[in-house]
Amino acid sequence: MNETNLPTIAQLLQACTLPALETRMLLCHVTGLSREQLITRREHRPSAEQVAVFLHLGHQRLHGRPMAYLLGTREFYGRPFRVNEQVLIPRPETELLVETVLDCLHGQEAPAVLDLGTGSGAIAVTLALEAPHANVSASDVSPAALAVARGNAAQLEAAVTFIESDWWQALPPQRFDVIVSNPPYIAASDPHLQQGDLRFEPPQALTDNADGLSAYREIIAQAGGYLQAGGWLWLEHGYDQADAVCALLEQAEFGRIGSKCDLAGHARVSGGQML
Repeated sequence: MNETNLPTIAQLLQACTLPALETRMLLCHVTGLSREQLITRREHRPSAEQVAVFLHLGHQRLHGRPMAYLLGTREFYGRPFRVNEQVLIPRPETELLVETVLDCLHGQEAPAVLDLGTGSGAIAVTLALEAPHANVSASDVSPAALAVARGNAAQLEAAVTFIESDWWQALPPQRFDVIVSNPPYIAASDPHLQQGDLRFEPPQALTDNADGLSAYREIIAQAGGYLQAGGWLWLEHGYDQADAVCALLEQAEFGRIGSKCDLAGHARVSGGQML
């Protein structure tokens, strides 16, 4: 294609059928231009390769692929985290889990923290950066997910120890002051698994292929063997699972059991203290 026949930024913006914000995000990603430059350089003609990549990404987005996977990043707690199809896309609701743990760590001298099922590492890396006095470990059963998490820790200069483990299976004997997890909690029968971004995310990180509570049963049942006396276990869960998770914590004889609500008023995080 002759360079003079290539479309300008203005023409690409006008022709794309995606929402305007998504179109601009993809153009910035492909061309390296800022949002301001998309305005000031409207007559700029991207290269043939850039146009081809933009059209390809636009086609994928029209077929539902999440923007986070197309761009390769998603912001969490004010920081960019690299993501791909091997890990869940970090959600704003999970910031409540981070804030809850940070409250627990406040005032402790050198607390040990474990993030079970770390995925992209968003929780563990954020905790390590927000509470640099903590010793943060993170585990995941997926080597591919751990590779993403390690990359995020390196890029953001966070000190996190990573362990490949299926929940507790390969963890060395150790006691933690806080254990945190955002495990797969969507029931296998939930129709949302076939909708929106969830269609593209790793199924093993979304559902337990059962009632959505299997991971909580396993985590809560064995957490006592890894928590210090007075240590806390905090878990993210679905909007309608707080009562079930709290009942499991009660059965395991945790104390000070409670739930915290997200900005929409849904109980999203529940936990308790090891007595």
